[in-house]
Amino acid sequence: MRGSRTAAVVALAGALLLSGCATGGGASPTPSADACAAVQSATRDIANGAQNTLAAAGTPSEIEAKLKGYSERILALAESADNAAVADALTAVDEKIAEASAFVAGLPTNEAGEIDAAAIVDQQTAIQDAASAVKAACG
Repeated sequence: MRGSRTAAVVALAGALLLSGCATGGGASPTPSADACAAVQSATRDIANGAQNTLAAAGTPSEIEAKLKGYSERILALAESADNAAVADALTAVDEKIAEASAFVAGLPTNEAGEIDAAAIVDQQTAIQDAASAVKAACG
């Protein structure tokens, strides 16, 4: 599974390079709006995945491992962004994912080792709010 994440990050970074959203974009970079749309779409996918991971209510270690993968993906986007405001907004998404991961690590578990999904709603909202800020940074 680790290899597929790496491949996805490499493919996404390549797409961003070709779209002109990253430094050193392709020979004919697309307009800024198209580049931001690609970043927004990727951010939305990552944020939704992180939120779904939190809602799945697996064991804390399972959730933390999945959140780490989403963190790596959002950081790859931030590193390839050529707009400082967008990079900062993407970094803020990563910070919210990291906060959610730390929160999950400290949650009590039931007999089956699972955490209460209702306790995670605030973390999901924080991730969504941070992801929404990426759109504002592109504008």
